[in-house]
Amino acid sequence: MRRYVTEFIGTFFLVFTVGATVLAKAPLAPVAIGAILMVMVYAGGHVSGAHYNPAVTLAVLVRGRIGPGDALAYWAAQLAGGAAAAVTAVYVAGPAGGQAGGPPLAPSGRELWVALLAEALFTFALAYVVLNAATSSDHPGNSFYGLAIGFTVAAGAFAVGGISGGAFNPAVALGAAGMGLFAWSKIWVWLLADLAGGALAGAAFLALNPADRAPAPAPAKPRAEAPAG
Repeated sequence: MRRYVTEFIGTFFLVFTVGATVLAKAPLAPVAIGAILMVMVYAGGHVSGAHYNPAVTLAVLVRGRIGPGDALAYWAAQLAGGAAAAVTAVYVAGPAGGQAGGPPLAPSGRELWVALLAEALFTFALAYVVLNAATSSDHPGNSFYGLAIGFTVAAGAFAVGGISGGAFNPAVALGAAGMGLFAWSKIWVWLLADLAGGALAGAAFLALNPADRAPAPAPAKPRAEAPAG
């Protein structure tokens, strides 16, 4: 349970920071978002692995470091944290008329495919960095994983935030829709792109790090027969 509570807390503060900075039109929102992710990764990494992102959890599931049951519980905690954060951000920062004061982001036509690609690429990058910086056996116990993860999100937000909204996280996407920043009718764009990016990152990690494949469970030993007599 402590792992699930940790995932709820970390996702809450990530989505709350996204909402509060975007609703307030903070010019350095990507820096704040990357920074809160970094510190929450350091705060909860030793407890839950600090996913705070259903796409990252999917990557870790593909990589073999978490089972399906735990993955479902992580997703539930992350989505609950994102929903609670969306309500809190609107209460604190005030309702918004959509991204940058306009209507909710609803890409269509060529913009839709560009948004899909941008989201998938940077979600792949984020999950790939998480797997390599925080789960690789090549450098266990390193101290840079939080910085690497936080800066990946900040870089993605600066690079494609104006194109796709820069969610890279289904919990963030659903929270943003709840805050009026993303259109509910196009929420599938972010969910599809982010989950695809996470799954591809898990597959790429396994292909490039065969030594880190989760070992197959050992076969059960036959039970010794009781001696006769």
